[in-house]
Amino acid sequence: MSFDGMFTHAMAGELADLLTGGRVMKVQQPYQNEIVLTIRARGKSRPLLLSANPQYARVQITAIPFANPAVPSNFTMTLRKYLAAATLVEMHQVGADRVLHLDFASRDELGDDIKLRLVVELMGRHSNITLVNVETGKILDLIRHVPADENRYRLLMPGADYVEPPHQDKLNPFTASSSDWVPLVDQNPDVPALAKAIQTRFQGFARDSAVELATRMLSGLPGPAWDGYFAALDQPEPTITTDKKEFFTATPYVTLPGERQTYPTLSAMLDAFYAQKAERARVNQVGSTVIRVLKNNIDRVTSKLKKLDRSLEESAKADRLRIRGEILTTYLNQVPRGATSVTLPNFYDDMKPMKIALSPELGPNQNAQKYFTRYQKLRNSVSHVHEQIAVAKEELNYLQGIEALVDLAAPKDLEDIKTELMESGYIRRPKTKGKKNKRVKVAKPDSFWASDGTHILVGKNNLQNDQLTLRTAAKDDIWLHAKDVPGSHVIIESNHPSDKTLLEAANLAAFFSRSQYSANVQVDYIQVKRIKKPNVAKPGYVIYTGQKTLAVTPDEALVNKMRVRPTI
Repeated sequence: MSFDGMFTHAMAGELADLLTGGRVMKVQQPYQNEIVLTIRARGKSRPLLLSANPQYARVQITAIPFANPAVPSNFTMTLRKYLAAATLVEMHQVGADRVLHLDFASRDELGDDIKLRLVVELMGRHSNITLVNVETGKILDLIRHVPADENRYRLLMPGADYVEPPHQDKLNPFTASSSDWVPLVDQNPDVPALAKAIQTRFQGFARDSAVELATRMLSGLPGPAWDGYFAALDQPEPTITTDKKEFFTATPYVTLPGERQTYPTLSAMLDAFYAQKAERARVNQVGSTVIRVLKNNIDRVTSKLKKLDRSLEESAKADRLRIRGEILTTYLNQVPRGATSVTLPNFYDDMKPMKIALSPELGPNQNAQKYFTRYQKLRNSVSHVHEQIAVAKEELNYLQGIEALVDLAAPKDLEDIKTELMESGYIRRPKTKGKKNKRVKVAKPDSFWASDGTHILVGKNNLQNDQLTLRTAAKDDIWLHAKDVPGSHVIIESNHPSDKTLLEAANLAAFFSRSQYSANVQVDYIQVKRIKKPNVAKPGYVIYTGQKTLAVTPDEALVNKMRVRPTI
């Protein structure tokens, strides 16, 4: 089920029950298109995620942690100005559309009552979050400004009158009578036709929802099927159905085959469904500069290696030049002056005739010396080319290692990766006043717990890895890393972990590495005191000897389980 009008109706009911009457405690904008309002209601604070992400637009209570930016956006400041300590009076869906109204009661700078409305439009690439003064109808601010040249129907800019999205000439299915849908059943005896007719006549149906309702109506009595479908949305049974792909629905769908997993709330289901998908989208959004810089430099180094390989191939021809020089030297008296070529016996190949090109302006001895000079030049270049190839391969491995860490990173980890690329000269450092050598603040590593309660730390980028291994970890802690591939440094905060804890930590090391989707990943482990870092080594690079090795297959379910501290 997509986040269509049907799902919006179910979610609006869930959120209204939990949040209505609550007070806004915090306003944060962790990502470009997403707002988190922490609302305290019924004795509990809940983070309400409002997402205008073009791919993953949604509204839900989320338990997924996020990193708050150091500098708030203008929209965040506007929301804090107007909604700080505001009370959520009402939350309702507009008809059966993908639009939610969150009505707040607050006070202005003079202490007068003011009514505010946060309009959340969940419409794909047209999704938006708009703060409106209810009394004046004016837009106070939006998460996405849309000038008139991009939308001729309505101006979505601060100070403009708020105009609702264009209405479709369709009926609201939640208030429809049987006379509105009975003719559709009579005129459309098969599921595809009836589903299309439902979408055409009624508001809020995505294709999958229309097919589900049509199937139920044609499989039994249409009236009870119609009423039962909408009644189920008011008493949802959140379900993720997996059959090659994952589908989320507010209630179990008979039209979706596969394995089903139910959840206590719609929000919990969306957290499970979107956790990885939305995280990757956020990484791509937040780390667009990092990803572009890495791609450009990897392409540059790859191209350089190809050129060096060609130079190496050219240097392999050096012996041909030497042989020509030696043959000319041996038969100088047979080389005519002013000739452009000469054919002489090759004593390196059974005296077979060899045609040798000549410079007519040079004498026989000078032509021979020219071949020796070119030969020596190529010979001298070989060692230099090998050195350059070694340096280029080292740089390529480093960049590909960072690229692998970006694939594993959460949005909060990208700032450290960006800082590392600045320090390495790949990204220009912004000009700042004050001390130039100010120490970089590195984000904390991720925390996990073994089944016996042992604390395990995981670095998610090179700076975190260095900080964790070389500064934070105790000397007798156990260090783990996937063998011979880029990945996270993992620290078990114990000098004698159990075999089960070692295997669980090794699973983390394998999962947070380039071998995440491989089987039987080799993971080295050793005490921290045996880890050394060469003086000129790049961030994240260490050496060690005397390690032991485990083989594990990364298990995402185990990794997610280890994020929660067990009760012992």
